[in-house]
Amino acid sequence: MKRTLSSTAAIVTVALAAAAVCAAAGEAKPSSPQPATAGGRSMNELQQEFLKLKFGMFIHFNMETFKGVQWVAGYHRPADFNPGGRIDTDAWAEAAVSAGMKYAVLTAKHVSGFCLWDSKYTTYDVMNPQCPYQQDLVAQFIKSFKSRGLKVGLYYCWRHPGFGDPNKYKVLPPECDPATHSMAEQIDFQKRQIGELIAQYPEVFYLWNDALDPQIMPADEALAFTRGLRRDLLASSNWWDWGKKGAPYADIAVKEMRHFPENNTAPGETCWCLEQGWFWQEGAQPKSAKQVADLLTMVNARNSNFLLNVGPNKQGRFEAASVKVLAEAGKLLAATKTADAPQ
Repeated sequence: MKRTLSSTAAIVTVALAAAAVCAAAGEAKPSSPQPATAGGRSMNELQQEFLKLKFGMFIHFNMETFKGVQWVAGYHRPADFNPGGRIDTDAWAEAAVSAGMKYAVLTAKHVSGFCLWDSKYTTYDVMNPQCPYQQDLVAQFIKSFKSRGLKVGLYYCWRHPGFGDPNKYKVLPPECDPATHSMAEQIDFQKRQIGELIAQYPEVFYLWNDALDPQIMPADEALAFTRGLRRDLLASSNWWDWGKKGAPYADIAVKEMRHFPENNTAPGETCWCLEQGWFWQEGAQPKSAKQVADLLTMVNARNSNFLLNVGPNKQGRFEAASVKVLAEAGKLLAATKTADAPQ
């Protein structure tokens, strides 16, 4: 049985880690040795392993896709999430492989509040009786990408005070409607859902937090929350404040359609759109393969991975033009590596 917020007060208590990992919001991470994770590797080692991945796929696909917007306002019918049949997540993974990508991140819950997995904390998800899809899309995504040797991460959008009118941008499911629930209740609900995701999908190596910053919780508390979920779980955080994007806050610093400075030393990730928007838009055209390759080169040179977004259409398919560009970019990158290899 699915639970409402009021019936879950005793579920999923997250243990806090003993040490603060970050000094203060916006400041660089301490250079002192970090404790080993459960697997025996330090967080620094996990960060360096992350940077070796270099290139990943961001997939924005959720209720916004079907409403034709980048940010959904208000709650929409679960019936609106209707791709007309099973989504071929294998095709997503094949496109990522063709581009030479090593990992992928899916929008498990975006601004609409709609969840792509069967969450016990809400009925506002793909398994709602009114939703025609009736399949766990997060599980599909993970299976398709893991079977092809790619690592998998999940995106979760936090309900930030900057969203303003709680009656407009809901961000959370109806069981925790921001119009009727306090910020403390919202944070508790979000922690429970994220804890559920990480427990239900142990293959996830990376949690992409959107709009998580000091207005939600201090950096040490945010990182302690992540460590309490799983000590080898990497977390990033995309600041609400555009001027602070890229400042270290979690394990991985995030820049959104901007480059890190040339002297960047914080383990970073730069996300960009292949097409003109994060979510699919009718008639949007992709960048060229050379543009993708050039961006990747620049991003990697600045101690950052390149997370390139591709937006599936209303049928859950990448547009043919985007698939072509990804394959061409993969060939360009392979040719560059061959040319640079020692003779």
